[in-house]
Amino acid sequence: MLAGFMKIKKDSWSLREQSLFLKCIGELLTQGYSLSEGVRSSVHYLPADKQEDIMSVLGSLKGGNSFCDNLARLKFNQQTISYVYFAEKHGGFAKAFLDASNIMQNRLRTLQQLKKILYYPLFLVLFTIILFYFVHQVLLPQFSSLFLSMSVETNLFMSFIIGAGRAMPFVLLLIGTFLLSLLYYYLRIFRKKDSLERLRLMAAIPVIGKGFSLYYTYIFSLQLSHLLQGGFSIFESLKFFQEAKENAPLALAGEKVIDHLKKGERMEQAFLCLTFLEKEFCRILQHGQENGKLDQELHFLSQFCMDSLQDMVNRLMRKIQPVIYAVIGILVISIYLAVLLPMFQLLNGL
Repeated sequence: MLAGFMKIKKDSWSLREQSLFLKCIGELLTQGYSLSEGVRSSVHYLPADKQEDIMSVLGSLKGGNSFCDNLARLKFNQQTISYVYFAEKHGGFAKAFLDASNIMQNRLRTLQQLKKILYYPLFLVLFTIILFYFVHQVLLPQFSSLFLSMSVETNLFMSFIIGAGRAMPFVLLLIGTFLLSLLYYYLRIFRKKDSLERLRLMAAIPVIGKGFSLYYTYIFSLQLSHLLQGGFSIFESLKFFQEAKENAPLALAGEKVIDHLKKGERMEQAFLCLTFLEKEFCRILQHGQENGKLDQELHFLSQFCMDSLQDMVNRLMRKIQPVIYAVIGILVISIYLAVLLPMFQLLNGL
């Protein structure tokens, strides 16, 4: 069983490898290569343990299977598979592959930024917790007994450390209860809702909900712009959305908007049912239909949403770091002063 697990881990494609694979093929397609030629040439740019997978994709393509089905078989990222699915509809393989590669690269860069920003503060938090536990459980009881025998008054910082130590179990209990409640809600309620309702709930979360809204507005607007550039109408594009069963949010969104359109609603009104999208999305739809450049307007909106999302993550991290450092600084200073001030009082009394 362990050997099977290790094989799965070894054979799985990381986001970086998926991004590199699609980027290689996308760039080769722009140079005039066919899809099969691009897949064959990508062997030289991917790790050796992926060559067998790539050659199996090549054989599958020659056998008449779609590229999208091959990516699903290799368990690629869901959003990547949906990009390829729509590319097979509008024919813009090169651009779709490069866009999908850029999305994964942006995701990897964001994760790396988060790691760089959070690793050091988290290390300091862990170190401070260990220091706090040692001082509260070992040093302070001994110093308290000594200072009490010498009639030295307990200072403010010592009272703060003692109070914080007593409150710590209750704080941990509250955090544990909160996390268990979230887990219960996810398993018993949230997971059973359909994809659109999940997105609506996630978009309603304070602060981080804006990130979900920007990300899915980016996905919707970019996919729609590609289909429109491929010569399809909005209604035909929504039908493709509806048929994209590998991406449940897109499929349900297409079905829901089509239902509203069949009731005679205007396009921008029909999309209002997708409450997790940014409000600008419907305004761009109306403006793009009026000036006849809807595909360009949606593409610009997608880039605007991605830039806004990256800016939001950076601003959020810049706010979180000072708070973490401030809390750590207060705890460390309180620990030292709780021990040092009484010692100075004793020295002054000698």
